[in-house]
Amino acid sequence: MLFERHWGGAWRLARTVSGRRDMADDIVQDAFERAFAALGRFDQSRPFAPWLHRIVINRALDLLRSERRLVGLDVAAHPSAEWRDVSADDRALLEAVATLTPQRRVVIVLRYGLGYAPAEIARMLELPTGTVNSRLARALDDLRERERERDAERT
Repeated sequence: MLFERHWGGAWRLARTVSGRRDMADDIVQDAFERAFAALGRFDQSRPFAPWLHRIVINRALDLLRSERRLVGLDVAAHPSAEWRDVSADDRALLEAVATLTPQRRVVIVLRYGLGYAPAEIARMLELPTGTVNSRLARALDDLRERERERDAERT
């Protein structure tokens, strides 16, 4: 039951953070394995989804870091092929989000993709709320700048 209820949100989070469909499958499968192994430590008075999402984020960031070490820091995967199943506008947004640093990408996805409030994100990521708000503001500034650049290229 937990698996069916939470797979979709966890998978969307993993896909958007990693930028890759194939990596998202691995991330979420591993996150569920880790969550089920640690269920004895889970505080049942708290909601399950934020706890699981934190595991997904940790696993996604770990895999991205290890992949960067393997291929080098200047090699960036181009996400466009991964988003062919979404509309052109959504694809452009997802591609822009994929260019953000992992820390900014995570807060954007949690806030606007999954609807968590900044205070919830702060608790989930074990950060001060001010840091979350700062990362959100900077990420939105980055996205606005990319949109201005995109508009300039079209004209």
